[in-house]
Amino acid sequence: MKRRRTALLSLTALLATALTALPSSPAGADEVEQVRNGTFDTATEPWWTTSNVTAGLSDGRLCAEVPGGTANRWDAAVGQNDITLVKGESYRFSFSATGTPAGHVVRAIVGLSVSPYDTYHEVTPQLSVSGDRYSYTFTSPVDTAQGQVGFQLGGSADAWRFCMDDVSLLGGVAPEPYEPDTGPRMRVNQVGYLPAGPKNATLVTDVTARLPWRLKNSGGTVVAKGTTLPRGVDASSGQNVHSIDFGAYRTRGTGFTLVADGETSRPFDIDASAYERLRLDSAKYYYTQRSGLAIRDDLRPGYGRAAGHVGVAPNKGDTAVPCQPGVCDYTLDVSGGWYDAGDHGKYVVNGGISTWELLSTYERARHARTGRADKLRDGTLAIPESGNKVPDILDEARWELEFLLKMQVPDGKPLAGMAHHKMHDEQWTGLPLLPSDDPQKRELHPPSTAATLNLAATAAQAARLYRPYDKTFAGKALAAARKAWAAALAHPGLLASDSDGIGGGAYADSDVTDDFYWAAAELYLSTGEKQFREYVLTSPVHTADLFKPIGFDWARTGAAGRLDLATVPNGLPGRDKVRRSVVQGADRYLATLKAHPYGMPYAPDGNTYDWGSSHQVLNNAVVLAAAYDLTGAAKYRDGALQSMDYILGRNALNISYVTGYGEVSAQNQHSRWYAHQLDPAQPNPPKGTLAGGPNSSIQDPYAQSKLQGCVGQFCYIDDIQSWSTNEHTINWNAALTRMASFVADQG
Repeated sequence: MKRRRTALLSLTALLATALTALPSSPAGADEVEQVRNGTFDTATEPWWTTSNVTAGLSDGRLCAEVPGGTANRWDAAVGQNDITLVKGESYRFSFSATGTPAGHVVRAIVGLSVSPYDTYHEVTPQLSVSGDRYSYTFTSPVDTAQGQVGFQLGGSADAWRFCMDDVSLLGGVAPEPYEPDTGPRMRVNQVGYLPAGPKNATLVTDVTARLPWRLKNSGGTVVAKGTTLPRGVDASSGQNVHSIDFGAYRTRGTGFTLVADGETSRPFDIDASAYERLRLDSAKYYYTQRSGLAIRDDLRPGYGRAAGHVGVAPNKGDTAVPCQPGVCDYTLDVSGGWYDAGDHGKYVVNGGISTWELLSTYERARHARTGRADKLRDGTLAIPESGNKVPDILDEARWELEFLLKMQVPDGKPLAGMAHHKMHDEQWTGLPLLPSDDPQKRELHPPSTAATLNLAATAAQAARLYRPYDKTFAGKALAAARKAWAAALAHPGLLASDSDGIGGGAYADSDVTDDFYWAAAELYLSTGEKQFREYVLTSPVHTADLFKPIGFDWARTGAAGRLDLATVPNGLPGRDKVRRSVVQGADRYLATLKAHPYGMPYAPDGNTYDWGSSHQVLNNAVVLAAAYDLTGAAKYRDGALQSMDYILGRNALNISYVTGYGEVSAQNQHSRWYAHQLDPAQPNPPKGTLAGGPNSSIQDPYAQSKLQGCVGQFCYIDDIQSWSTNEHTINWNAALTRMASFVADQG
């Protein structure tokens, strides 16, 4: 699920707008409550609205009719002035709020009601997505009697209804700072290091001089020793750190620990076997994400559930889904596929990159010098299709491919051959909620060029990989890819709206030149045809620098085409330059890794961690792995291996972001049916599930209440309510599957 955080907005325009006084009634206050009449029991005074908002009482709440078509948040608002704030005093700002339809974002602020209209605290909850009650604590930086509590409601294309109650600004409240338990100051890969691979750790310490370290086996015997390398303050965490390199020790074993500066690390192994398990667990994640199928408890103990969205009440079902009003005049059977993340939506753009990366895991295993395709053979994942003589990973990917094909606009209809961008519930649903219990109406959203090219790319890739196992399906996939390519050429500018985020993520993408390049590359690799070769060679993406600090993803797919052109056997003219570009990108990631005190190939500008940063680390590592496959140079292999250390515990929070791997791992990813934190009858996510990881924008209210002012790696919390830092998604797990398979192959 992809969302963008609202930028900080000036209050100047808000206060410049004419304010309409609401009916008066006596104000109530006490010595610590700064808000007057926050319960709206009999009236709305002294709350005001901008002149374009109509508000009044409704069932003991203040409800406001918000107009559509406003450009900015502050263009429509409700607020109260003359709030007293005391410098250094802590306040709890809390309120209940709902939006109809659900999913609208409100900017709730405490600030100054006069020039320069400073904001002292702000949150941007998405109403009815993370609950209806919100509470935050902050400290006032000023003394003023001219403060303001405001709710900015503008910026929506459509009119909507906002209701609030129990608004409170309680003074004298002690702050409740969130202090994550980071355990021992020695950070290691809690899962394991390869005997012949790099072995690095990070020590957090105030000491600036070198320190002695000791490596102990499970019996407490010192088996290696050395001195640390001081690295200074790590900008991504604010910690003073030292690096430790114990790669010279190559003896296999379990239960090792590192000791330095009076700290003992969490235990770890020196062995490759854990990665063999992770290769399969990360890929089997997709079985329990399946829509339209009952999950068998004998195949995934503890995760059995009824089929979701098959038309059994209360489901409306996915076998005859209509479009949003005004989009089309038909219904489609779009059953099957994978649920995208912790919600019940299914998205072509995210499904596309996820399927490509899963298929590429198998394709790499077939072609790379260290690839082990036999490790992904039939029967390895124990899924319903096991035993059909098709590699299980291809069977799993096909479950999503069949859904993607169903999203194509039928012949004879407007935009035939294009693909609908996504389909999901009409409104957001809450937590927890099993797929089979989802009562919402399902809707197809408009076709988009990006979705159509995702379909073209993945279907073309599927055509070559499934040909040895099912020629009919391979032919069907290639035909759909050709049709999608032609439709995208005819409609190159149908872009998904970034405001289409009710009931599901928007997945908007304003530039599809990379998607055209990716689709052309896959069609060329599967057909060898001149038209696709020439498109690839003349595309500006072909010579562009695609390996930036924030690597490839659903919105940046050019690298997918570049990587496949470099690694899948083909006769593209100038292919040596393509291969060199991948190696050059790997060189930059390797330089980033070596410079980073935590040893990862990811250092975004300003240490502003992106949504899903954990998979960005992994996808940058994929480039390092590809460079190793292309060159055989050990430095790229070692860089790819070392990148896994961050994911599995060598990070500022000392946590493994993969459920079930490491002594302390993420357990409470945002999910409607892996919701054990909210409902003990439900399970935690299955082993091998990747958490999104640090996200500097902390868009969800829970993270905003805990992580304000966080630095880089500390912008994460393992709580089911934190959808912006702790969700799981099919594209993030695809990166984990790919890298786990690569690491296992090196063992």
